[in-house]
Amino acid sequence: MDERSSLFPQLNLPEAELRLRKFGESTQIYDAFRKRWVSLSPEEWVRQHFLHFLVDAHHYPKNRIAVEFSLSLHGMKKRADIVVFDSAMQPWMLVECKQADVQLSQAVFDQVARYNLSLHVPFLVVTNGLAVMAAKIEGAEITMLHALPDSSFG
Repeated sequence: MDERSSLFPQLNLPEAELRLRKFGESTQIYDAFRKRWVSLSPEEWVRQHFLHFLVDAHHYPKNRIAVEFSLSLHGMKKRADIVVFDSAMQPWMLVECKQADVQLSQAVFDQVARYNLSLHVPFLVVTNGLAVMAAKIEGAEITMLHALPDSSFG
């Protein structure tokens, strides 16, 4: 759809088969993970591309991915953009998506780290579709990674 390039930037992610539609004055995108149409925002544009990147390019099992996963943090309800589960269906990786014009920074990484106080995953990822920050968490130690963790996590 021509509208894609005029509304949203080209990302450093592979092209994804995305379905868009007009709904009144807004544009919606079909989320194949949540199996419903959602409002297309700049952050959703990044999230949908990254979801397809995880499945298509990195072979993460689609049935182990949750989108906008509800969690509780200090008694407040929050939503993690993407949670990937291991074979025992335990949270394994937490992904926070930002729109493309948001610079990845320590503050952005701290947000996903706070969410991990609830989930206790071993891997954290932040992306704006142009860059990706990934880290492995072992106890209180955080090791920055040069690539996403291997999808053969059992």
